[in-house]
Amino acid sequence: MGDGDVNSNRLLARSTGDAQLDRAVGQWLSWDKNPKTKEQIENLVRNGMNKELRDRLCCRLTFGTAGLRSAMGAGFCYINDLTVIQSTQGMYKYLERCFSDFRQRGFVVGYDTRGQVTSSCSSKRLAKLTAAVLLAKGVPVYLFSKYVPTPFVVYWENGAQITSPHDKEILKCIEECVEPWNGSWNENLVDTSPLTQDPLEEISKIYMEDLKKICYHRELNTKTNLKFIHTSFHGVGHDYVQLAFKAFGFKPPIPVPEQKDPDPDFSTVKCPNPEEGECVLELSLRLAEKESARVVVATDPDADRLAVAELQENGRWKVFTGNELAALFGWWMFRSWKANGSKEADVKNVYMLATTVSSKILKAIALKEGFHFEETLPGFKWIGSRVKDLLDNGKEVLFAFEESIGFMCGTSVLDKDGVSAAVVIAEMASYLETKNLTLAQQLTEIYEMYGYHISKTSYFLCYEPPTIKRVFEKLRNFDSPKSYPKSCGAYGILHVRDVTTGYDSSQLNKKSVLPASKNSQMITFTFQNGCVATLRTSGTEPKIKYYAEMCARPDDKTFLEEQLQKVIEALIENFLEPRKNGLIWRSV
Repeated sequence: MGDGDVNSNRLLARSTGDAQLDRAVGQWLSWDKNPKTKEQIENLVRNGMNKELRDRLCCRLTFGTAGLRSAMGAGFCYINDLTVIQSTQGMYKYLERCFSDFRQRGFVVGYDTRGQVTSSCSSKRLAKLTAAVLLAKGVPVYLFSKYVPTPFVVYWENGAQITSPHDKEILKCIEECVEPWNGSWNENLVDTSPLTQDPLEEISKIYMEDLKKICYHRELNTKTNLKFIHTSFHGVGHDYVQLAFKAFGFKPPIPVPEQKDPDPDFSTVKCPNPEEGECVLELSLRLAEKESARVVVATDPDADRLAVAELQENGRWKVFTGNELAALFGWWMFRSWKANGSKEADVKNVYMLATTVSSKILKAIALKEGFHFEETLPGFKWIGSRVKDLLDNGKEVLFAFEESIGFMCGTSVLDKDGVSAAVVIAEMASYLETKNLTLAQQLTEIYEMYGYHISKTSYFLCYEPPTIKRVFEKLRNFDSPKSYPKSCGAYGILHVRDVTTGYDSSQLNKKSVLPASKNSQMITFTFQNGCVATLRTSGTEPKIKYYAEMCARPDDKTFLEEQLQKVIEALIENFLEPRKNGLIWRSV
């Protein structure tokens, strides 16, 4: 027995005075074989840090809008060796129950470049442990030999992210399999087991071939004088974006050298999220100016989202919002379908989708052009699942998006994909250049044609779940019990939809058309002036997000922007009450 084991036994004998916590501490110290995360818990026990121990050990990882999400660190509610082993064991148990041929099918495991030195935790190590659990049970594992974009990894048999009821059932199975099985810690099994295969070359090849289905101007791409800058934000995107541009006939985009290679510390950015805008794109924009490049594309660290910036005639950069990019993508994908489809192709068979908190610009295009538009709950898991249903029923889906810069062009991948979106926007910019138009000018033309859609999205940070609950419960019991607000400041409210409870005042039966989603807070207000605003909790971060949009004819644009701003101010002051509730304003 080593010194560490002796120390753990001493600590196991030390009671915290809370039976549930004692049991959780005992389990952690018995099961965790990672010295760093084990030591983190031991130190908390030694120092009597019971509240932090409770926070770390007395709750578990849960499914948000996109899988099991948490920070890396020690504890049952964090991402670490032990919780990944537990999750994989639960997944194995559930898959074995669902598929009699699970052992013939196998399991795909991919990873990115994130990690945490203080916990000896890296995406690659977690991938190896995931594989070990399955290999020890005789399940074939397709483990990528190199980091890959998230869209390369399929989530369920339908190719989309996991939705209900699978997520709840998997959590139940995890609860039943919390003690690591024999072989689950053997990360070297991936190197010795004949059941391990590397799908990298095959998947890369198929993906790049499939991309060509949404390439409509290859010859023009080969000749364009436009230069593109690409930043991969210290993540996985560089190699794959280079290959995608090659597949479309482009010269390679110029990479931002400081951000080209993986770096789990994201050392050149304050926040590795391209959604934060110009402040995190500083290096890309400076390089673009130096290289005389007009368009910058930025993939996030796991390359499933895309930000785009374009140099304007006034010398300033415009960073497009997710909603603005969706207007461009929607216009482009429909225009390309129309120009390249057969004469028999029926527009009534065509669909585009968006999450309910995203801009309604696709709805406006669909109404005018005659195709179908549908909306889903927030999260690409809902989009992917619905798209699969539509495809199975012989429908054609051209494009789908969520406002948080997540885009799906075509249906080769039933998820948001920053790699394909980057090369599609490059082709669009190259085509527009031949018409002496910029992306921003084309966006204005789209609004002129289909109506202005002015939107704003932002968030407040809130680390106290009871506060978040209080904010939303107040809205459900505003002037009296079980009554929603009838106005917000000076602005009258026409309808209220509460997806958390399944209520919608605009429906005859008062029931929301979108399925109720009890695990997350989301209320939408339709104002008498036409503004639609949604307040919701993030499925992945400690945030209360707000989304607001107004639509009108082009001549009302300035008035529209002023009205939108006033409604947002009223929403924040009357419904969120940041000072009273201790909410932290977004820093950028």
